[in-house]
Amino acid sequence: MKAVLATDLSAASEATIRNETCLECLGRIGIEEIHLVTVVPSNVHSGMPGIDFEKRRKRAIRRYREVIEDAGFDVETHVVRGTPHRRIIGIANTIGASLTIVGSRGKSPLENRVVGSTARNLARTTETPLLVNRIERAVDDPEVVRQHLFRRMLYATDFSENADRAFEAFSYLRHATREATLVHVATPKDPDLPEGDDPEKQLGELAAQLEDWGIDVEIVVRQGDPAEEILATEAEVNPTTVLVGSRGHSRLRRLLLGSVSEELVARATGNVLLVPPS
Repeated sequence: MKAVLATDLSAASEATIRNETCLECLGRIGIEEIHLVTVVPSNVHSGMPGIDFEKRRKRAIRRYREVIEDAGFDVETHVVRGTPHRRIIGIANTIGASLTIVGSRGKSPLENRVVGSTARNLARTTETPLLVNRIERAVDDPEVVRQHLFRRMLYATDFSENADRAFEAFSYLRHATREATLVHVATPKDPDLPEGDDPEKQLGELAAQLEDWGIDVEIVVRQGDPAEEILATEAEVNPTTVLVGSRGHSRLRRLLLGSVSEELVARATGNVLLVPPS
């Protein structure tokens, strides 16, 4: 499997790349080849006063490449110019990536505007699963918030086709997952949800599949606003990563990236693995 690891050469990006546990987790789920991508925005050029972006990029990329190669991965590097999320998606599609990884500090309204130019735009438009790796905020030397990316998973489902597709990610995540919490939020906002179905029974069927793989599973059914209830569940069970499909039943949510997926990308405490429609 191939992964795209996007970096803006910031301290947050370096935290993602230099964390040995995170890299080990990627190896456990079958990632063998990592494409390290940095995108220079079109409005940034080497002639800007006091800034030598070219030397900085080359020095950082060379250092990052050595770290990833030392962890046992094949590495390709891409330094490109343009709109970050578009170029990242383009490279991911070209190489046939199974996963795109981007670091994000999240939480802060100001920083969310920076997230908006990368992680949020990737979340809206990615065609491959997107891992938003949460980084500590407001520190000079940040670390990743959850080192074991896939050890404790929180899977949120509305039983839609795309939610089922997100669940299929366990076929490879199971090699790194020990515990999983499956949550469904019942809400009157989704008139297309099938009537008469028992959410606990449906979650139980999914749990049985994971238990067959030796994963300890808990199921949770909540009521209310999906994003708020999923975030509340995250706070209670403290997963390393929230797994969710990027589209649900509602066509309106499909256009807006739902008031669910985008909220999770921006506000989750830990990592978020977002799986788009096929």
